[in-house]
Parts: sequence; structure tokens; C-alpha cells
Amino acid sequence: MKEISNFIDSTLLRPDALDQEIIKLCTDAKKYGFQAVCVQPCWVSLAAEQLQGSSIKTATVIGFPFGANKLAVKCIEASEALRDGANELDLVIPLWAVHLKRWHIIENEVKAVCNIAGEKLVKAIIEVGCFHRSEIEQAALAAIEGGAKFIKTSTGYGPRGVEIEDIRFLKSFLPSSIGIKASGGIRSKRFAIELIEAGATRIGSSYAISFFQE
Repeated sequence: MKEISNFIDSTLLRPDALDQEIIKLCTDAKKYGFQAVCVQPCWVSLAAEQLQGSSIKTATVIGFPFGANKLAVKCIEASEALRDGANELDLVIPLWAVHLKRWHIIENEVKAVCNIAGEKLVKAIIEVGCFHRSEIEQAALAAIEGGAKFIKTSTGYGPRGVEIEDIRFLKSFLPSSIGIKASGGIRSKRFAIELIEAGATRIGSSYAISFFQE
């Protein structure tokens, strides 16, 4: 297995996070060689500036945390984030559309954001704790049809975080070309490794630094 640091999206999405914390997040990410940092849209430009010259990507969230924004708003968010230097967009799908089984709405929203993103990576956040497995599968497949290259499990603001079985289930039907980002409630290195062994190809955690201090 690759070094665990290569799987990590070190995350700071608290609404009260300050600039000093974003700078430290980026400093630590460079120290440990993480894959990316993930910050709120308001901090993208600062994170991109701090990470300039490194291989670490700047990720941000779109339609966060509930996916209930209108598509036009999500598109503006995506455009602004890219202009500010984002390399990756973690897009919350319209969760209400899953309950109503309106898969075309999910596909169309993801497609619109992917068109804006171009070659930049788009991860679709499904919020697995809200849905039955059949709904998770249909939502994930709709997001892939829209162009998402990753399925992300959770926002951290849903009813629960990720579980090992979520990853095994996603891996059971997703094409091998689609990444799986496990997120929500990942607070230990041991759990992160178990998720990777189950099939996760990214780990999103606000506790990532502690993994290397255990």
C-alpha cells in the first residue's frame, strides 16, 4: 500500500476557521506530503497561495453542506473557486433529488459543474447516511454519468460519518476508474487504513495531522 499520506485530503471546513488556521493546515500538508487540503470557498485563494510550488492540491466544497443551493449558485461557486486557484471541487449533490428519485437532476447538476471545471477534478458528495443502498447506487451512477470522477461519502454534517461497509458497497458497483473518497468521522489512522483497505482511494479528515502523532 502507498504511504497513507498520499491518500489524505486534510480538511478544515469549520465556518469559524481563521486565516492562521488555514496557513497552518497548508504548512502541515506540505510537511506530511498530503494529496490535498480542503477548505471553504472563502479560503481557496489563501490556500492556493500557501501551496504554490508544491504538489499538494487545493480543494473546496460546492453547495456545502446540504446541496440545496440552486444550480446557478453552485455554478457561480465553482467558477469563483476555480478563479481563486482551486484544483478540485467537492460538490454536494441535491439530496432532495435522491429522495424523489429524480436521477436526471443529479446528472444534470454534476454535468454543469464538470463543464465549468474542465480538466479539474470533481467529486460528488452523496451523503450516504441519509439513504438506502439502492438510492446510494442510483445517485452515484447518476453523478458518474454527469462526469464526476470521484464519489465522496459524506459532508461531516449528515446523520453519520462513513463506515467500512459504505466503502465496500461503493467498490462493489463503481467502475475501477472512479475514485472513492471516504469522509466524515475519520479520527484515527487505524480507521483510515481500514477504509483504504476496503477500497477508499482518498481519505478526507480534519484529524489528519493526529494520524502522524499517534
